[in-house]
Amino acid sequence: MPGVDVVLPCLDEEQALPWVLERIPPGWRAIVVDNGSTDGSAATARERGATVVSEPRRGFGAACHAGLTAAEADIVCFCDCDASLDPGLLVPFVEAVREGRSDLVLGRRRPQTRAAWPAHARAGNLALSRMLYARTGVRLHDLGPLRAARRADLLALELSDRRSGYPLQMVVRAADAGWRIEERDVPYRPRTGRSKVTGTWRGTWHAVRDMRAVLQEPAAAGEGVAR
Repeated sequence: MPGVDVVLPCLDEEQALPWVLERIPPGWRAIVVDNGSTDGSAATARERGATVVSEPRRGFGAACHAGLTAAEADIVCFCDCDASLDPGLLVPFVEAVREGRSDLVLGRRRPQTRAAWPAHARAGNLALSRMLYARTGVRLHDLGPLRAARRADLLALELSDRRSGYPLQMVVRAADAGWRIEERDVPYRPRTGRSKVTGTWRGTWHAVRDMRAVLQEPAAAGEGVAR
């Protein structure tokens, strides 16, 4: 299945990168977006054949969007770079998009251990899922990072958030544009290393704050690609 780019936002993930890159499906390209790492993440990624993009502006959304704009494949996937999710799980996501059954496929994280997903992070995710339903009518259980869609369609959404609200803004604008959004269960492992966002109550609160701001944005007429 050629013609797929996988965007991997990266901040000090040297330990996790080998595991993640080994699981990129054959023929796909890994785009590791170095978001200001101070370890050997960039060198490790290059040694293992990944395309490395530098994004000095800190923020999950900044890293994701830098990867999206650097991508060239018809279909673009996103995956965390901390070994909590196996990028090989994206194969059926891509098939659904390629065959026209879905426009955006998201992974619903199913934690394999208690440590994989702290209670405060799950609580924040549940609250946001409910707010998303109230705002768009789209019912999802998770707003996780594992996802796939067509590159041209994603760019047409004109995503503007460059912090923690980026993943939610993608879903909100896709819903406003009438995309077919699908959710699939995926196993969720304990991450390698320390979480930069949802590993603490403070980080979770900042993420929820960013995402609430996204939900307050009015729907733009003719936004994205109509279905």
